[in-house]
Amino acid sequence: MEEDLDRSAKTILIVDDEKPIVDILVYNLQKEGYNTLEANDGITAVEIALDKKPDLILLDIMLPKLDGLTVCKKIRNSLNVPILMLTAKDEEIDKILGLELGADDYVTKPFSVRELMARIKANLRKVEANMNPPMDKEESSSDNKNNKIVVGDLELDLDKFEVKVRGEVIDLTLREFEVLKFLAMQPSQVVTRELLLEKVWGYEYYGDIRTVDVTVRRIREKIEKDTSMPKILITKRGVGYYIASK
Repeated sequence: MEEDLDRSAKTILIVDDEKPIVDILVYNLQKEGYNTLEANDGITAVEIALDKKPDLILLDIMLPKLDGLTVCKKIRNSLNVPILMLTAKDEEIDKILGLELGADDYVTKPFSVRELMARIKANLRKVEANMNPPMDKEESSSDNKNNKIVVGDLELDLDKFEVKVRGEVIDLTLREFEVLKFLAMQPSQVVTRELLLEKVWGYEYYGDIRTVDVTVRRIREKIEKDTSMPKILITKRGVGYYIASK
């Protein structure tokens, strides 16, 4: 674990019990100017994350002492930093990005270091953009008094990163909030999954479309009365998603 940290640089916590992978990630991340922290088991990962509060976490699923899914859940209870899961099980995406976990993204092993670095940068850029949001003319199409967007039963407070449905506050992750915000800024307009991936996840290339689908499904579990008949976040089959305007 690196002790001599550059306080001006972003800090990334690497959680993996395979030393060769950790060494490769440490080398490449430090070469890109990031600080790195390391944990080789789940219990240590939770302790370091809550103590050091890194800017982003790379988290392997298969870990000793505490598995990565449980670690993700425990960290997410206290921190809202981007969590990228490293997994050898591609079919695990529903669990990785599932309702109860709230991971932001996943990368399947064996991964391309270049691709992983691109995803790390994209996630960190999105966090910075959320911290310093530009004034967007599109928001004027919705009720933007006090920096809010109101569409039907849905109300987004952009200053508090808070969502209300029929007046009830809904607990969303930052990524879920960003998806809803992007759609609510253009109510009734169908947005493709590719565009959501580009604008919300910040990818400069097309990543895994399933990431969008699972995130939308997770949002629906929180905001819809009946997920089989959604009234707020609607699917346009074969095209994408939109927010109903009434």
